[in-house]
Amino acid sequence: MANVISDETIEYVGILAKLELSDEEKEQAKKDMGSMLDYIDKLAELDTTGIEPMSHVFPVQNVFREDVVTNGDESEKTLKNAPGEKDNMFMVPKTFE
Repeated sequence: MANVISDETIEYVGILAKLELSDEEKEQAKKDMGSMLDYIDKLAELDTTGIEPMSHVFPVQNVFREDVVTNGDESEKTLKNAPGEKDNMFMVPKTFE
């Protein structure tokens, strides 16, 4: 285990995460964080020359379509349900002065 996490680091991460950790939990967190960093170091040893970066396993394409209005302007129908109407808008009573 080449990556040793200090007690100060665990305290700092606990403060950032707003966690109150017991001594046992702090020791376990130190081991877990060290293991994670060791795994990252192991991944860094891989030769990735010639390998293209990817964000998805499968090819992903955006499908764009025309934004076509299909229901038309039904504002007159909508305004028939309004309690009042002025200049093609709803008129409602004041809610505050």
